[in-house]
Amino acid sequence: VVNIASTMKVKSGGTPSNDPFWRFFGEGQQPREREVQGQGSGVIISANGYILTNNHVVQNAAEIQVTLSDRREVKAEIVGTDPDSDLAVIKIDLEDLPAVVFADSATVEVGDVVLALGNPFGLGQTVTSGIVSALGRATMGLGYEDFIQTDAAINPGNSGGALVDAEGRLVGINTAIPVSYTHLRAHETLR
Repeated sequence: VVNIASTMKVKSGGTPSNDPFWRFFGEGQQPREREVQGQGSGVIISANGYILTNNHVVQNAAEIQVTLSDRREVKAEIVGTDPDSDLAVIKIDLEDLPAVVFADSATVEVGDVVLALGNPFGLGQTVTSGIVSALGRATMGLGYEDFIQTDAAINPGNSGGALVDAEGRLVGINTAIPVSYTHLRAHETLR
């Protein structure tokens, strides 16, 4: 599990608003570009540097920095994103990396012991434990949602981290707080 820091450029100012504060203080300002930092986690899924994370961790990123568990920092590039499922694949140029083993998440059952792993805010690895509370959850009412709900705490900054079974195999990608959902079962993620 890795830490992901992304830098996005956003424009601010120069846009009229219905906010009275804006009309008084902001009117006439020119748009400015500023950098916004994003943080999250990711999971190394192949020895040659492919990493699975949440789309919202890297969306619109101008630059992505990955910090490995041994503290190496490497630039990453976005390979693909799916905003609807909030998943993204990024790539770093390293070889012989330790990669997670995928579980067949179709065999996951309510009551199974799971661990939620992350690397929030570059502070290091975190692990919380719990059980699978429910399967097939949908939070947005979209037809393709198939969340695994867990009572394992998914801490801020752990978006994009791993949900693993008791044998350390990847079951899903942590995506939502406060109810602790893990997005899309791992065996469906890379189809």
